Amino acid sequence: MFKENGVLILTPEHVQIRLVPAGMGSRCFAWFVDAVIQVGVIALIVAIGSSLFGEETGGFVIMTMMFILTWSYHVFFDLRAQGRSPGKMLMGLRVVDERGLPISLQQSFLRNIVRVLDAQPIFFYGFGGLVALLHPEHRRLGDIVAGTMVVSETQTLDYPGRIAEGRQFNSLRTPRVQRLIKHKISLDEREFLLALCLRAPKMDDTPRFDLMEQVGGFYREKLKIDDDHLSSENLVRGLTAIMFEKKSD
Repeated sequence: MFKENGVLILTPEHVQIRLVPAGMGSRCFAWFVDAVIQVGVIALIVAIGSSLFGEETGGFVIMTMMFILTWSYHVFFDLRAQGRSPGKMLMGLRVVDERGLPISLQQSFLRNIVRVLDAQPIFFYGFGGLVALLHPEHRRLGDIVAGTMVVSETQTLDYPGRIAEGRQFNSLRTPRVQRLIKHKISLDEREFLLALCLRAPKMDDTPRFDLMEQVGGFYREKLKIDDDHLSSENLVRGLTAIMFEKKSD
């Protein structure tokens, strides 16, 4: 959901967080800082390669190292520095999944492959800059394709993973829902839901979010649960908490 002063997203625990898309000025400066760093490293590679290897071998080694650096620089920082390259860290920016989650290897690889198109014409990301300027969330083509966005880092996203801890009130504790749980959820399903909730804290954010969305959506439809304020993950945890209490009675 886009607002004039940011994008509202819901965490798996249904906590509302506002993500503020990075402005064009800060993104351009971050890009410039990263470009200067890459040029400096390439110059160092050229100097070392020229002194250690002959002309033919040195040229091959230099080109190989330049290729690796060019394609791995942003992917490395996307994954190892939680979406913050040195330029982005300096400007207080971060690349995130469009749902506010950390980006995956596939997303990082895709958004950086599309840099080839974003950089056309070569001078200052002409095409990518135009797309970002026109997009309401300032997303370049690579961000649109990969489902990512660059945001101003105003707060750290945290996704706790304990059963039913996110809400003090369980809106599923109604006679109707409890009757449906009793008659429509089998023993195998109950064991699956319990295993899922116990396993969830050990899962990475993105696969946990996606799995909870699928499972929660299935039981939202199966039990005819109409609660816009209940996230899929809280729905799964709430159902499991009710069934666990039933077993302990």
